[in-house]
Parts: sequence; structure tokens; C-alpha cells
Amino acid sequence: MLSCNKERMEDKIKTFSKFGDTGKGGITRLSLSPEALDAREEFCRRCTALGMDIKTDDMANIYATISGEKGLPAIMMGSHIDSVKQGGNYDGILGVLTALEAAETIVTEKVPHKHPITVIVWTNEEGARFEPAMMSSGVITGKFDKDVMLASKDTEGITFKEALEASGYMGEIENRMTAEKYKALVELHVEQGPVLEDEKVDIGIVEGVCGMINYEFTFIGQADHAGTTPMKYRKDALYAATKTIQYLHDELDKLDGKLVYTTGKISAHPNIHTVIPDLVKFTLDVRHQDPEVIKQALEIIKAIPNIVEKCEASYEEAWSRKTVNFYPEFVGYVEKNAKEYGYSAKRMYSGPGHDAQFITDVIPTTMIFVPSENGHSHCEKECTPVDNCLKGANVLLQTILDIDKN
Repeated sequence: MLSCNKERMEDKIKTFSKFGDTGKGGITRLSLSPEALDAREEFCRRCTALGMDIKTDDMANIYATISGEKGLPAIMMGSHIDSVKQGGNYDGILGVLTALEAAETIVTEKVPHKHPITVIVWTNEEGARFEPAMMSSGVITGKFDKDVMLASKDTEGITFKEALEASGYMGEIENRMTAEKYKALVELHVEQGPVLEDEKVDIGIVEGVCGMINYEFTFIGQADHAGTTPMKYRKDALYAATKTIQYLHDELDKLDGKLVYTTGKISAHPNIHTVIPDLVKFTLDVRHQDPEVIKQALEIIKAIPNIVEKCEASYEEAWSRKTVNFYPEFVGYVEKNAKEYGYSAKRMYSGPGHDAQFITDVIPTTMIFVPSENGHSHCEKECTPVDNCLKGANVLLQTILDIDKN
């Protein structure tokens, strides 16, 4: 079967790892930062060398296209270039580099195809500099209000609009992805978890993105002196929060084994070692592909009483998303191609969000996962062996060609 080139794949990974190199094996390449702009320049240079046509839209998304028959909609593949602080060299960027390698294979091997084939680079997927995550794909699919997004500020007070205008990549709104101009998207990504490596699986066949709920809990007690207030008189908000966290973990553990949940943020006031905490907040993030399991998790949350350990207890939804299911025909192509290449594969759902979950509301979409060593991601230890990257690129290439044929 047709194969991408391992040496070229390795060169791409090594080259792009220089843009934002932390010196500790990872990168900090925040959206539209100088490091991200350098990576974009290298991407465009390589695309131009392949004879690809390059356009950008009003959100600085890059569309690099191999021409096809006139009048046919293009097939998209790609991901994002930006990273979190002290992130890895594979999250997002590998989806761009495998797409670029697939495109280079099509060009250099003169692989016949009817539809134009576009490598996409989404702007500000991580939301690490400008919140929220998946900003630009969200704007062009109507999930986010553009004016609100343009006003988003980084820690230095620079707005997304200012960074966008200074980047040199802000194009025309007419260049945006639409259902009329594009017929499909395939996004390759690192798994960002330990399952594929642990089960010795080469390819993750991504059926969709897990639904999730995110709640914030508040506990109000009474601040008093830590040394003079007997235990029986205390209204310790931190103790009440701790008891609730334990309750949530105990009950959620009784649900489906695929459920994941995280208490990732907690604050205590006044946060002084000699004062009993009077106000404590924490968050709970719950994810599962089955809406019924999410419903059961919500029932566990709603069972929390108004008073916990003599403290007022309340909760409210911070945000949520429904489970997204990808286009079954394309999911089938990924499974078929992994098998034909002789790669081991398994069907799975993504826990993290990706641009593809927004795009699937507009055009048929699917994703491909490749393993992450020891499950590490969003850190400098993030790594995927080049052989796994090549396997992913091959499956991506053949999936794009299958979509083109059918």
C-alpha cells in the first residue's frame, strides 16, 4: 500500500519542535505569539514549495490546498499549531504535520485525486493565551460570538483582535470553511492518555467526543480563630468541601468504568493557617460518551444537601457539552485502513475537546488517534514515537483518498 515517508515525517517533527523550544524537551507556543508565527511561516514555506495555494480567513485559520477538479468541494485534514505553556511537541501540531506529510506524498507520488485537498491550521485551539479553547473553529461554526472573542485578553492585556491584526495572517471572511466549499474533515491527534500504549494499539478509531458537565460548588461557613474555637462549635467550610469531594468520588466510582471525573480547581478563604476557612469553592469535571451515565452523575450532584457539616452548600453549572458522534462512514474508513495496513486498532471516544467536534456540525468529520508515551500530554514529557506518527499519517492519507473516491 501507498506509504508516507518516515524520514520526512521525522524531519517535520524535529523542525517544528524548535519553534518555542523550552530547552526541556517541550514547547511554549501560545497562539499568535512570535513562536507560533515562526511555525506558521515554516508551514506556509513548505506548502508553497509543494505548489499548494494558501489562503487565510478572518480568524487567521490557514487553508493550504492541493488543486483538484474545478467545482468540487475540498477535503480537509489538519489541526492546530499553538500549545499550552510548557507543552509537548505533538499535541495539535502532529495533526498538522501528518496532514502535511500526506499532502507531500500525494504531490511527490502524483497520487490521482478528484477533489482539492486542504491542510488546515486552526487558530487558538488551546485557549492558553486567549480564552476560550477552540476559539476560531467555534467562531466560524457559530458557537462563539466573534466580537466577544476579539475582546478576549491575554495576561498582558493584549486583545485577540490586536494579536490577530498584528499577525499578518488575518484574511477575508469569504475564505472561511463552509459546507459548500468543503465536504469533509479528518483530524489526526495524539490520544493524550495511556490507553492505546497500555493496550499496545497503534491506531485509535475515534467515534466521537465525550459529553461532559462542569460544576462549581460553594461552601459558606464561619471564620474564627484556629486556636480558641472548640471543634464542636466550628463551621469549617473546607471540611464541608472535603466531605463532599469524598462523597462525589465514592458515588461516581459506582457508575460506568469509562466515566472520568476531576476536582481540578479549589479555593479557600481567607487561606490563612490560623483562621478557620469560611468560604471554599471547588470544581467538578465529569465526562462520558453515554448521556444516560452523565444523567446519573448529575443525580449524584443533586443529592448533595443544602447544609453539610453545619455549612451552607450550593452548586451551579459552569458549562457543559453534549456527546458528539463523528460521521460513521468515515469512522469505518479509518477502521478499514488500519486493518489493511496491518495496524492494531480500537474504537474509542475522545475525552478532551477538539476543533473537529465543532466542525462536525457543518461537514462530515472524524478523527484518528495515535498513542502517547505513558499517557503524557500538555507537558514536556509528551511524546509519540515516529513509527506511530507514520502509521497515523498512512491511515490519514488513505482515509482522505477513500473520501475522495466515494
